[in-house]
Amino acid sequence: MWLLRDTGKYFLLMRKVFVQPNRWKMFFRQLPLELEKQGLQSLPIVIIISVFIGAIMTIQTKLNTENPMLPVYSTGLVTRDTLLLEFSSTILCLILAGKVGSSIASEIGTMRITEQIDALEIMGINSANYLILPKISAFVAIMPFLVIISMAVGLIGGYLVGVFSDIITTADYLVGIQYAFIPYYVFYSLTKSLVFAFIISSVAAFYGYYAYGGALDVGTASTNAVVNSSVLILFFNLLITQLMLS
Repeated sequence: MWLLRDTGKYFLLMRKVFVQPNRWKMFFRQLPLELEKQGLQSLPIVIIISVFIGAIMTIQTKLNTENPMLPVYSTGLVTRDTLLLEFSSTILCLILAGKVGSSIASEIGTMRITEQIDALEIMGINSANYLILPKISAFVAIMPFLVIISMAVGLIGGYLVGVFSDIITTADYLVGIQYAFIPYYVFYSLTKSLVFAFIISSVAAFYGYYAYGGALDVGTASTNAVVNSSVLILFFNLLITQLMLS
């Protein structure tokens, strides 16, 4: 019963969010701030995680496929396709659900329990549109760029394994990441990232917007936002993969 209730409340909230802003000037003033908060401030963790994951995947693939029958390009090929198909979209979004999702939920939840949202409503402002639309728009807009950066940095991480160790040569690695490249995989990954970015930002905003009570309830809202957005990401990952790769 709670699932139907929360689903209905979510769609009703989204209907309030996606209307024409009362003042476009305020929307465009908030948008760059949200792009910086959700995008640029997420860049360090994206780069750090991607470079290490690329390096680790290269090492593990090479060490676990020590077979003279396998072609020399297999390690780079596996690393590239893993980054393109899953890590730089799905796994990265699961990580950002913890960072960005909890941030959005706690920010809006704090405004709710301190009655700032009630004050906006009293002034006749559509609080859902004013607070949530810039956050969703900014995160959906910046997410493809974070995914592309993650792909590039992950491949660089694999290349660094060849530079600083003798596990694989850089020549073999470069052959692998160029072999049988399918551009559609990049389109598929970017499409998933747009859907996942919307899920993270909208679900986090939903739980923050309805966080009534005290500081403990803000923490609960942040936890629920991360958990439920992660579950939805996994579900839609399966659905989109079936639709786009089958």
